[in-house]
Amino acid sequence: MVLANVLTIQSKVADDIGSLVSPSKTIIIDIFGGVGGNAIAFARSGRWSQVIAVEKDPSTVACGQRNAEIYGVEDRITWVNDDCFLYMAANDSAIDKSKTVVFASPPWGGPSYGSVEIFNLDTMAPYTLDQILGLCKGMDSAVFLPRNSDMRQIARAAPEGAKVEAVQYCMKGASKGMVAYFPATELFPGLGSNM
Repeated sequence: MVLANVLTIQSKVADDIGSLVSPSKTIIIDIFGGVGGNAIAFARSGRWSQVIAVEKDPSTVACGQRNAEIYGVEDRITWVNDDCFLYMAANDSAIDKSKTVVFASPPWGGPSYGSVEIFNLDTMAPYTLDQILGLCKGMDSAVFLPRNSDMRQIARAAPEGAKVEAVQYCMKGASKGMVAYFPATELFPGLGSNM
């Protein structure tokens, strides 16, 4: 799969994340790397000193690496062929949480998300919002979610006293999804900074 117009939304997301987090955050981990659209946008932005893309399917990693070559950023992305939960657990002590942001564009459980008025993030499959945010402890995070996600669930996932920003991303007048930006705090994802 070669990326084309997809990078327009991903580039905007990459720009937004880069401007929302502190300049001291220089590493971004894309925990659902897929075919590389987001990792490529992060690498192309020039904002990050290190872009890590984690993807558990080896053929998808190969496709992502090829896409990164096509976009000329293959040397700016470190690809990791692993399950993101295993990778984050195994590298917890090695990750500098004061410099790292986690980005997640998880699978939503198939196209059925579009058939409901409000998408339930507690039943999102194969991973719920809480499970994903659990991987981000101690780090600012951004999660790409269905456009019809339950805003109350996003608000409840916010660290106590913290503000979560949710942005709808549109293309040709239609919402394609939203990104919820969660700051790191001690209570939920980890150690404090403002996003």
